Formats: sequence, C-alpha cells, structure tokens
Amino acid sequence: MAVVTVSGEPGCRVEETARLTAQRLGLKLFTEFALRRMVEDEFGPANSLPDKAYPHLLEMILARLAVEDHLAACIPGAEFLLRGFGGALRVWLLAPAGHRAGSLMLDHRLERPQALELLEKLEKDQKEDRRRKFGRSTVSPHLFDLTLNAGTLEPDLMAALIQEAARARGIKEQGLLPADAEAAIQFRVRLQLARHRLSPPRNVSLKNRNFVHPSEEIFANLLDFYRIAWEYEPRSFPLQWDNRGNVMEAFTPDFYLPEFDLYVELTTMKQALVTRKNRKIKLLRQIYPDINIQVFYQKDFQNLIFKYGLAERAVQA
Repeated sequence: MAVVTVSGEPGCRVEETARLTAQRLGLKLFTEFALRRMVEDEFGPANSLPDKAYPHLLEMILARLAVEDHLAACIPGAEFLLRGFGGALRVWLLAPAGHRAGSLMLDHRLERPQALELLEKLEKDQKEDRRRKFGRSTVSPHLFDLTLNAGTLEPDLMAALIQEAARARGIKEQGLLPADAEAAIQFRVRLQLARHRLSPPRNVSLKNRNFVHPSEEIFANLLDFYRIAWEYEPRSFPLQWDNRGNVMEAFTPDFYLPEFDLYVELTTMKQALVTRKNRKIKLLRQIYPDINIQVFYQKDFQNLIFKYGLAERAVQA
C-alpha cells in the first residue's frame, strides 16, 4: 500500500497540504476527524477510550482502508506505525514561530498577541497528546523522509514537492494491502485492544460447545466478546498416508476465524507434547502452504488472557 503521512507543527497548514497532496497523487485523504468517526462507530465515544489504545485503533483503521485505497494520512502519530515500511512517505512541516503565528492570525482573525498565545497552547496540547498516546512528547526528525519549511513554501508548492518525492520513491507501485495481510493485522490488533479492556458497543451471544481444554473455552469467550466470528475444530488436515492412501496422521487446529481466513492453535501443554505438536504444525505448513495458522504458546496465552483478567470478564459478558 502507498501511504503519505503529513504532520507538522501547529500553524503550518498541515491539513491543507495533505488535501492538496491527496488530489495531486490520487490518494484518499484520511484525517483525524475521519478516524474519530470510524472509531466511535465501532467502539463508542472516542473520549472514553484509553489513550494507549490509540495506536492500535489507528493501525486497525489504516489497514482496513489500505485494502481499497492508497492513502494520504493527516493523522498525528501515523508516522510511528510505518517505520521500515517501504510503501510510506512520511512528511513533516515546520516553520518559525512568527510565521506560524501569522497563519493563526489569518485563520482565526486574531491580533498577534492572541495568536502567539493560541500557538503556545496548541504546541503544548500537541506535545501532551503525543505523550499520552505514544509515550513521547517530541518527534525525532529521523522518523520522517521529507521535511518542508512552511515558512518559505506555500501549501500548493509543498504538495508538488511531496508529489515528486512520492513518484521518485515509486510508493504507489507497491500495490494495495493484500487481504490476507490486512486480516492478520486486524486479528493481532483486536487482541491487543483486549489489553485495554475496551468494550465494543454490541456483544454477541456465547456459543455452546464442548471444549477439550478449559483454555479453549476462555479463548472462545474472548473472541465472542470482541465480536470475532469463529468455528471450533472445523477441519482436519491429513499429514501422512500409507501406501494405499489411507490417512495415518492428521492435524485439527483448535479454531478457524472466517473473517480473517485464519486458523488458531492453542498450546498450553507440557514441553514434550509441545514438541510433537510443533512437528505437526511444521508439516501442515509444508503440505498446505496456503493455510494461514497462528500458534499461541502457553506464555503467549497467559499474557493475552490471564494477565489482563480477561477470562472472567469474557465469561461475565
């Protein structure tokens, strides 16, 4: 996927530059306002959500949109999620304080003293917002691929420079985000959100199943609570056959998540049995390379479920 992130200091006309960039490159503009609306549709009022959940929510929405469109993201902090990703161009806008105060004077019809006061407040709010959501109040220049001076460049010229940089990098040639990659991101992110005890606006009814192990029931409750559709042991995969073609050995993953086309196997047993199961999973991946499977080992499962008190919470739901 191609993602151009545009962020910067208050008073640098960041959103205007992002909008012009989206028009020039044929990208879908994604703003903080749009993000807030999408989050509220799924999880309720954004101001009631934990700040530390913000990066996960942003990643979830970005992945969902990137399956269908290339994006120009005017979202504070989006650059943190795209480090090392070749399909991203991260842009930072800056300018001297006097110039930025002048922009605020024009935008808000203020006198210079009031504009300087507003600028100071906006800078303070921006740092505090980043600290709460990303654990840091300042932004390292090394996070960005391109830095532009809004004090000497107008938004349309900055957009033109971003357009040329994006073309030179060939970011649109990366293609859209594949559906299987998006599904893996969504599953991982939604389980990460469980750590923050988020309560989706609509719970689903728990299904009645006879599980082999209590951990499977706990995991199923968690999936239900977070409205992730699942099937229990829906398919067995033959792994070894005799000379007559009879199946000698097979493997049946614990869960299948149709929304993500993903199989999940829980491993909370003794090491000797884990080794045997790992051999089967390795065979499964060799014989069926198109099958997506995620394995949760005992430590992973405990961190995911018990550490955050989710077993009891899911059952109560």
